Amino acid sequence: MNTAHDERANLETCVVGVDFGTLSGRAVVVRVRDGAELGTAEHPYAHAVLDRELPDGTRLPPDWALQVPGDYIDVLRHAVPQALARAGVRADQVIGIGTDFTACTVLPVLADGTPLCELPGLAGRPHAFVKLWRHHAAQGHADRINALAAERREPWLARYGGKISSEWEFAKALQVLEEDPEIYGRTERWVEAADWIVWRLCGTYVRNACTAGYKGQLQEGAYPSRDYLAALNPDFAGFVDDKLDQPIGELGASAGRLTAEAAAWTGLPEGIIVCVGNVDAHVTAPAAAAVEPGQMVAIMGTSTCHVMSSNRRADVPGMCGVVDGGILPGLWGYEAGQSGVGDIFAWFLRTGFPADYAERAESLDQTPHEYLTDLAARQKVGEHGLVALDWHSGNRSVLVDHDLSGVLVGQTLSTRPEDVYRALLEATAFGTRTIIDAFETSGVPVSELVIAGGLTKNPLLMQIYADVTRRPLGVIGSAQGPALGAAMHAAVAAGAYPDIGAAAHSMGKVHRGVYQPDPERAVAYDRLYAEYRLLHDYFGRGANEVMHRLRRIRTEASA
Repeated sequence: MNTAHDERANLETCVVGVDFGTLSGRAVVVRVRDGAELGTAEHPYAHAVLDRELPDGTRLPPDWALQVPGDYIDVLRHAVPQALARAGVRADQVIGIGTDFTACTVLPVLADGTPLCELPGLAGRPHAFVKLWRHHAAQGHADRINALAAERREPWLARYGGKISSEWEFAKALQVLEEDPEIYGRTERWVEAADWIVWRLCGTYVRNACTAGYKGQLQEGAYPSRDYLAALNPDFAGFVDDKLDQPIGELGASAGRLTAEAAAWTGLPEGIIVCVGNVDAHVTAPAAAAVEPGQMVAIMGTSTCHVMSSNRRADVPGMCGVVDGGILPGLWGYEAGQSGVGDIFAWFLRTGFPADYAERAESLDQTPHEYLTDLAARQKVGEHGLVALDWHSGNRSVLVDHDLSGVLVGQTLSTRPEDVYRALLEATAFGTRTIIDAFETSGVPVSELVIAGGLTKNPLLMQIYADVTRRPLGVIGSAQGPALGAAMHAAVAAGAYPDIGAAAHSMGKVHRGVYQPDPERAVAYDRLYAEYRLLHDYFGRGANEVMHRLRRIRTEASA
């Protein structure tokens, strides 16, 4: 035992950050003075993602992705006490707790916050469960929302790059109304999970400004109008007034104080500050000390979310939104993203990693990812003769179409697994470059790229991104960027810092310029990127609708 460390820790105030991800929740205990991470713990969701069936065996159609809200409470019960124990600090040193969530992850609840899926008789009703961010079964509803908004020239549409996503609040709610009107009728509040977990912690429902702006189309204090919603469906007219609207809590503000029940779950003192909820990507920007205009942070995990603040407001095609103060006060906050990144690499390993490769990897004491990365790293740019489209989970930015699908061009009988693996790594880098190009051609400069998330552990992937984007890559100095960011917002809410910018200067962590673009490889990638963009526009902008036709055929066959 490090007695000196324990004695120093016992003199310091701390905050707790909890990051609710796609498959698990992570808690971190952070020292307020300097952002030192004193203890961490992770707890996997018992039900993971429900994409084939409900816990009772009810089958789910294609493109569904649900979760069980009780799994989130289990994170509070297990990960927070474990992190506190590993930190070696007393509970009474903790002055606040902050949380972040995937988004848009949303659920129907009663007026007291009870999830509908927990009510008697509703365990077999899919629409009663949490809809995870990657639930893409509302694409048709999103298409109608976009078409009507464009026809009516709704002013909010341009703030979202001309299209809203099937992942967001309105499309998912409209799907519930039209596919299960009874569940819609019993829904008293349509709540972001980011706000639901804060509600459970402090007993007060406060709607956070981040998800309201980026996922709920709240612009300049107003949602889409009742008249517009009625034009979508007369029974949808009261959605905002009856189920969605709620007082807005600013980022880094207090939502309330920890209840006795939540204190028992977490082992934290009753009455400490509970911070307003936030989104995993957006809290990571200050955690990576990216608080100046033009510093883009790409949070790379199962998917990638790109967030950046700027002193310029522009309508950037295909963005997930621009919100005043959406990330940092006083700046316009932009969001973009890729629906599948790490998920694509994991899918390939599940489906395309031969037994003899697995045996060789095991003999070298390497994971499949490590083995394929080593093989792929030996190649020159373009040596595999392939180019891929990274749309295995649809396209979030810049096409905003989750009915698109993956493409791989150039395969021969000589194509090897490492060739395909590298092509998929490169495709995601091309997707990020497409997003950066969209910003810059719209007059919003991107001066720096900082990477956070679990994929920073792959050095080949990081170097490919530097070469493809022709930018130096910084890397966040924390393995728990979102949880650290949530803790930093809790420090602000508890009064330890005047604002999140000040907290970032003391608590944020970044290693700048870790990966530098290689000029020769960058030129070679320009050629492959040109081919990617040809495929991107051919399949993604209406020249060939084969992906949509195939999806319709699959849906009909699965009915």
